Amino acid sequence: MVRALGPAAITVVLLMACGCASKPRVMVPPRIDLRAHEVIGIIDFTCATKNVLAPLATARFIEAARQDQGMVRVTRLGTENEVLQAISQTRLDPAAFKALGEKYGVATIVMGDLALSEVRPNISVFKSLTSLGLSVDVQATLTVQIIEAASGASLWSRSAGTTRQIGGASLSGNKNIRLDVDDPDNAYVELVNHLVYAVTPEFRVTWERR
Repeated sequence: MVRALGPAAITVVLLMACGCASKPRVMVPPRIDLRAHEVIGIIDFTCATKNVLAPLATARFIEAARQDQGMVRVTRLGTENEVLQAISQTRLDPAAFKALGEKYGVATIVMGDLALSEVRPNISVFKSLTSLGLSVDVQATLTVQIIEAASGASLWSRSAGTTRQIGGASLSGNKNIRLDVDDPDNAYVELVNHLVYAVTPEFRVTWERR
């Protein structure tokens, strides 16, 4: 049996609701303060299957990581091959990171890798069996880590993955074909933006009600 609320009960409910609504939103600073790790050196991210995306992923990461951090000293060191040649090393190991720190005056080094799968066609047959759809998807994973130059120890790492459609078509029962005219390049840019946002939450300001 449902009982109607009396005037006193209604007043209590309203006061509780007002109290919750009036709680101020408090800014919570980023969990990672990049200024504590200056000067930061960035090795250009790698992308073996679509190298043109590597500079984009690098630039987007720098922008996203610094957005709520204020003035942070960051220097781009170049590609992995370039930095290895600069210090006469053949691979990135603790000795190489230490040499990079001394050569470029950086305390920490950021490096990342964007891994893309081969494009995969997916065929969908609709319930009516009179039409089908074809989508072209790609899986992607972005992995980033921050390394202490002096010791070569990993200070932070994070990865994120997603699957995105970069094209498609549909065929109806009357043999009409509709092509998805979205620009694949734009799809890849959106994919990179999504992954960068997903790996940088510790560097951003958040808001909480307290």
